Amino acid sequence: MGNFLAGKAVAVTGAGRGIGRAVALACAAEGAGVVVNDHGVSVDGAEPASEVARAVAAEIEAAGGEAVAVADDISAMAGGQRVVDTALARFGRLDGAVCVAGILRERMLFNMTEEEWDPVVATHLKGTFTVFRAASAVMRRQGSGTLVGFTSGNHQGSVAQANYAAAKGGVISLVRSAALGLHKYGVTANAVAPVARTRMSANVPVELKEIGEPEDVAALVVYLLSERARAEGITGQVYTVAGPKIAVWAQPRELRAAYADGTWTPERIADFLPGTVGTDPMPMLARLDAMARAAASGDRPNR
Repeated sequence: MGNFLAGKAVAVTGAGRGIGRAVALACAAEGAGVVVNDHGVSVDGAEPASEVARAVAAEIEAAGGEAVAVADDISAMAGGQRVVDTALARFGRLDGAVCVAGILRERMLFNMTEEEWDPVVATHLKGTFTVFRAASAVMRRQGSGTLVGFTSGNHQGSVAQANYAAAKGGVISLVRSAALGLHKYGVTANAVAPVARTRMSANVPVELKEIGEPEDVAALVVYLLSERARAEGITGQVYTVAGPKIAVWAQPRELRAAYADGTWTPERIADFLPGTVGTDPMPMLARLDAMARAAASGDRPNR
């Protein structure tokens, strides 16, 4: 057992398997009391069961840590609130909220149904909001705390996961909004875009050259929850961890601007925009041919 998070209470959603489980175990190993939340569903969000959350809580306790399981669906406001209330009831405080829970329902945009869109956005984006909403109220009163949202490199866009990509992009904006809105209360917020071997990454249609294990991601999360990260003023950031690699994503900003002498018209924009303002090349577009060939052959090209 370490002491990086000694005396802290941390809630982790999606903690029954994969990265969430690794985060919950790592937090406990570093001295935190842990609320283990998992609705226990399959990758597509079906067949909920509470056994996985209880199993991880039991694993933590068997190792000498403190944990409590909550199987609620955090895509509902009551579920997010219950995760936070459980932390208060068991530990008397909440110092960290880590939202890992997620599902996938892949479909091309022109074929995607409402039933494939809504649950994905609800789990990833609303599920982060419900926990952040409840946790931030507690942390504001405490004058301290850390929120960690989980995004993905797919926030850049995705061929067949528009629902997932949109939700993950939303998580980044939610984290940045939390960082801005809660700064004066001593609360930090950051996002992690992991690349690790999990049951969700097994379906990625390209071979990931840079990939690690859930434990690599957990180490970064523990750091972000720690007083050392808070002392460095780390907030509003998006980090990728992929095995030995850690990277920080750029903050959104204007790339180039130009001004008209007078009023814009479509014709003036057509003459002016391409050569003066230009574009910012989309990295994912360059990979489309390789991905299409992989889909046709069953191979997994490098990314």
